[in-house]
Amino acid sequence: MSAFLRPAASQDQDPDPETSGRRYRPVTSQFAIRPPVSVVIPAMNEAENLPYVFKTLPDWIHEVVLVDGNSTDDTVQVARDLCPAVKVVQQLGKGKGDALITGFAACTGEIIVMVDADGSADGGEILRYVSALVGGADFAKGSRFANGGGTDDMTLIRKLGNRVLCSIVNHKFGARYTDLCYGYNAFWKRCLDEIALDCAGFEVETLMNIRVVKAGLRVQEIPSHEFVRIHGTSNLRAVRDGLRVLKVILRERGERRGRPRPQPRLAIAPAASRGDVS
Repeated sequence: MSAFLRPAASQDQDPDPETSGRRYRPVTSQFAIRPPVSVVIPAMNEAENLPYVFKTLPDWIHEVVLVDGNSTDDTVQVARDLCPAVKVVQQLGKGKGDALITGFAACTGEIIVMVDADGSADGGEILRYVSALVGGADFAKGSRFANGGGTDDMTLIRKLGNRVLCSIVNHKFGARYTDLCYGYNAFWKRCLDEIALDCAGFEVETLMNIRVVKAGLRVQEIPSHEFVRIHGTSNLRAVRDGLRVLKVILRERGERRGRPRPQPRLAIAPAASRGDVS
């Protein structure tokens, strides 16, 4: 799998001097994009899962940024074997939030996509996320519970906890989310200035979802299917991490100041099957 695709030659001169030299990147036979797309993959001891992850990534993305959380297996070497152009960044801190913040800082693309390294996400869905962004959204939020989404990897108690926490966020912040704690999202890199992430753990997804609402950014939910982790065990702990998510919600509610920002517009993108993008 190659993380880079040489831009197609253009016969027309780009009239904008600031974007001179940039060309549209063909995605499908009917769709091309100009902004480069970076995919951030936080990974710790995921050597067995990376072949599945990289296999589904589309070849038109600009770069893959792998954030290695001090793995003790061959995670880094496997990533480089699969994609010689991969950008490997070593995580200095701990936790998924810290890894994502580290990865975001290393991205050179205008669009950033977050993908887990356990094989639970279908990289083919990236097309839908990117389409939502170039169509006008600021933040494309994956949802396992929007019409067309699904999950094979959530226990009953996790589903219940997610639903309760999602309802609290919707009520407290005026959001209309159908899913809260999901790590498959995409956004314009400029949004990082608006949401200023500052947490280290799994609650980072919740923090992002809350702060895009508080910033008044345009949100579009993307139906997404979560598959079962292929190898290994998750570091997620339902009760412990659920309490951390709740703590973030209460903190963010308490820090709300000044005139309320306009509520974000949220739409549901049509679902597509896993085999839509090869």
